[in-house]
Amino acid sequence: MTRFSTALRGLAAVFAALLAVTAVPATAQAEPEPKAPEDFVALRSVDPTIIQEMRYVTPHNFVGERIDGYRQPLCILTRPAADALHRAQTRLLRQGYSLKVYDCYRPQRAVDHFVRWAEDLEDQGMKAEFYPDVDKTRLFADGYIAEKSGHSRGSTVDLTIVRLPAKPTRPYHPGQPLVPCFAPQDERFPDNSVDMGTGYDCFDTRSHTLDPRVQGTQRANRLLLKDTLEDVGLVNLPEEWWHFTYKPEPYPDTYFDFPVSAKSLAGRH
Repeated sequence: MTRFSTALRGLAAVFAALLAVTAVPATAQAEPEPKAPEDFVALRSVDPTIIQEMRYVTPHNFVGERIDGYRQPLCILTRPAADALHRAQTRLLRQGYSLKVYDCYRPQRAVDHFVRWAEDLEDQGMKAEFYPDVDKTRLFADGYIAEKSGHSRGSTVDLTIVRLPAKPTRPYHPGQPLVPCFAPQDERFPDNSVDMGTGYDCFDTRSHTLDPRVQGTQRANRLLLKDTLEDVGLVNLPEEWWHFTYKPEPYPDTYFDFPVSAKSLAGRH
């Protein structure tokens, strides 16, 4: 009996040793999450007055769910881009307005998520709001979706203007009725921004910054955003009134994939 118990203990020890040996390579092979370069910052640390409504952390976007890589509702940018937004914000505050950002740095894994969604022609859950007049088969050809995004280089930002004092924005609840993004402001999904003629991420030619159909107060609001940002070095993408890139870009050819989270900036001063 004693010899039998000793043998069992010996087998147990061997089995435990084998488990330990096989577990080591799995731990060693686990790759740490990539980190942001030292000159990336949280916009809030540069200008805490800029409003942040980070859409891709929420299901209120053209995909209809939180996007891969967005761990926290945090705007991350290269420091030159963040500094430029601070200068623009200083000007707008004097006029009774504030900037509001929708998206800043975007990891490559998020862009890959967009591509997978665009290739799934069966998924049309958010069409009624974000691309009511665009056939989903045209999203790549028409330039609404691409395999690379300037946002992943860290100096591109999507944003708008809010009149102060800012009113709260009603939260989106999945499954609620959707209204076209180019409908009149009092009909489309409520946003506390000034009227830009369309909502954010509206896949439609009415989103072109200088679309001739957008006139009056809507056009004036677009030009206020455009002129203010271009005066501090941010260049508008003509097809999207909300899209601006700081020039010259610190990383014109690099597409980063670190997650949108405070941990990606850990150790910054």
